[in-house]
Amino acid sequence: MTHRTTTPPRICSHCDGHASAAITLGGRDQHGHLRTITAHCPACHGTGTRPVRTREGARA
Repeated sequence: MTHRTTTPPRICSHCDGHASAAITLGGRDQHGHLRTITAHCPACHGTGTRPVRTREGARA
C-alpha cells in the first residue's frame, strides 16, 4: 500500500485552479504583437490553491 507524504493541495473554489488568464486588449502594437494583460484570481492571488483552514478548537 502506498503512503502519501504530503496532503494534496486544495483547489481554489473561485477560479477552479485556473488562477491566471491572459486577456487581449484588442489590436496590436507597432511591432505586430498582440497586446495582452494578465489577470490573477483575487482570492488565491494567482496560485490556484487555497490554504487549509484550521479550526480554533483543533489546536493541541
